[in-house]
Amino acid sequence: MSTAPSTDADRGTLRFFALAFGITWSLQLPAVLVVQGVLAGPIDRFMPLVGLGAFGPLLAALLVSRRRAGGAGVRALLGQPGVWRVGPLWYVVALALPAVLLAAGMALASLVGVVGPWFYPPTDGERIAALIVFPIGEEVGWRGLAQPRLQQRHGALAGSLLLGVAWGLWHIPMFLIAGGTPGVFAMSMVYLLAGSVMFGWVYNHTRGSLVIAIVLHMGAHLSNPNLAMPDTTPLVVYTISLCVFAAVLVLADRRVWRAAPG
Repeated sequence: MSTAPSTDADRGTLRFFALAFGITWSLQLPAVLVVQGVLAGPIDRFMPLVGLGAFGPLLAALLVSRRRAGGAGVRALLGQPGVWRVGPLWYVVALALPAVLLAAGMALASLVGVVGPWFYPPTDGERIAALIVFPIGEEVGWRGLAQPRLQQRHGALAGSLLLGVAWGLWHIPMFLIAGGTPGVFAMSMVYLLAGSVMFGWVYNHTRGSLVIAIVLHMGAHLSNPNLAMPDTTPLVVYTISLCVFAAVLVLADRRVWRAAPG
């Protein structure tokens, strides 16, 4: 792990996280206050702000990039989706991997008596729109700006884990709005940590392709165990599957954790 003094890039990374959290949490705070009984409802009137809050990482990445290098910084950030030259198999892997992990976990769990669907696809227009739009709002910031900076500073594995912690904490207002329990939040933190390792592995194997990161995030929405709530069994199964998969990636493919994309 690097012990070099703080640089402009480090300060820019911290600024990005502060802005991403600040923008998202500010927009989603009214809905949280309705849930907590502090602000009068109905909550539906604040849900558009909750949706806009999902774009906090994107807006933060644009602001930080512009502050550091002006229009050229923004063009460099948004130019990353141009990393299309990866094998077509990676698009299939990215889109299908989360669903495959959940289905495999549910299949194994069924051997010990766990009953339930193996897939949880979006079931309405709102969730389908979220599947398409929200990954762009998040991934331009998470994997477009933060991932390369964190792993340059701390290494690919530690950088992915640090990003996973931030990714989980950033979701706090959404967990509160959904009425999640502390146990569900803790479980979700674990699966986002393991998920961030999976994202880091795919990101580095595709030369830092932001497009593939966005497709992988879309794949996570294609079969989302949170749709089974209040039944937490699919979430538990998915979390275990992700943790096992992340451990296999770390142990079996050590080379990718020593190298930055390129």
